[in-house]
Amino acid sequence: MTETTFERAPGEDVEREAPAARSRRRPALGLLLVLSVLAALHGYIGWRMIAGAGIQGGWAVACWALLWTLLAAIPLGLFSRSMRPRALRTIVQWVSFCWIGAFGLLLSAVVLTDLLRGILWLADSPAAPLRLLGGKDQAAAILCLVLPAIGLSVWSARGPARIERLTVPLPRLGRGLDGFKIVQVSDVHVGPTLGGKFLERIVQQVNELEPDLVAITGDLVDGPVRELREQISSLSGLRARHGIYFVTGNHEYYSGADEWMTELPRLGVTVLHNEHRVIERSGARLVLGGVTDYHGGQFSVAHASRPDLAFANAPEGVPRILLAHQPRTAAAAATEGVDLQLSGHTHGGQIFPFMFFVRLQQPATRGLRMLHGIPVYISRGTGYWGPPMRVGSAPEITLITLAQEASSKAEATAEA
Repeated sequence: MTETTFERAPGEDVEREAPAARSRRRPALGLLLVLSVLAALHGYIGWRMIAGAGIQGGWAVACWALLWTLLAAIPLGLFSRSMRPRALRTIVQWVSFCWIGAFGLLLSAVVLTDLLRGILWLADSPAAPLRLLGGKDQAAAILCLVLPAIGLSVWSARGPARIERLTVPLPRLGRGLDGFKIVQVSDVHVGPTLGGKFLERIVQQVNELEPDLVAITGDLVDGPVRELREQISSLSGLRARHGIYFVTGNHEYYSGADEWMTELPRLGVTVLHNEHRVIERSGARLVLGGVTDYHGGQFSVAHASRPDLAFANAPEGVPRILLAHQPRTAAAAATEGVDLQLSGHTHGGQIFPFMFFVRLQQPATRGLRMLHGIPVYISRGTGYWGPPMRVGSAPEITLITLAQEASSKAEATAEA
């Protein structure tokens, strides 16, 4: 029911919406706008692929019906968390997520071929490509591009993660920690379309790297503990000499963050909730801090992301590493003396063309970047969210080797 207030001015009656009613309307209007844009884009695809290819009669009706059904599946899948029974929800989510990915690739191919046709038309070229990119030939060319791309993108997303290796020199790193190995896992998203077998393979890949420490930088799960307890149980097999550490991502808050923060320690995973641990090896120390997700405070005041609390009372004069799900946390961490931040969240863009929109939200999407004076490594993610596809952004497990800076090594040699 819409809440309204009424104020009477002299000579007229004025109905004004209360602020609470306006705030409730904004998400609905935003959703309506997004669906309208999606509907227009689906219409564009249908115009080029169905009408443009000359499909008529019952086949045309069937093709248009399928296209609009797939459009309807997008919001159904995205908002299906409470759908019952669970089997129906899983089917709806698979259809929704697969179509989101296929739609992105299909739209890109339609736009690309139309641009080529436009360029050839402007050039008034009699070349064969102009004829080949019209009507049925355009539709055939699009399918020849998109179908292999879908297959390769699914294989990339669900196949073994690529091992990314980098060495990061840290100021003040003691000789005893030179060569210290941190393995970062991020954005696995165990849930509707990724299960326990996928996680078991990740655990095996991580253990083969023989890490000193494992950092899980959020979005590990997409579902509540009661549904995913068995799927996540293989985490107990992770091995690292100095522990396994976890910070929440935004998807933990959609899945019951407090319950997961209770469940993960049972599997041998230490949750860093705006706090730190001191890691020591061979007389050298570093501080490992972890913060809740950038948006955690929107779900609970107790989960507000606080780098200042994470490093409160931490020892001075030793390197500081921060685990933070979103790269933009670096802005708040800039005053805390952080020497390295490990983040994820972006999936490296995951799938073309959506990667261009990620950059609107985050200061960077992948790799080692300098943000607000802090070196930030941004993982492309180890799993995926939504479409079971990756295009131009392979999944990764990251092996980060800490090293002394050249000056620190020289000092250590002199002291020896």
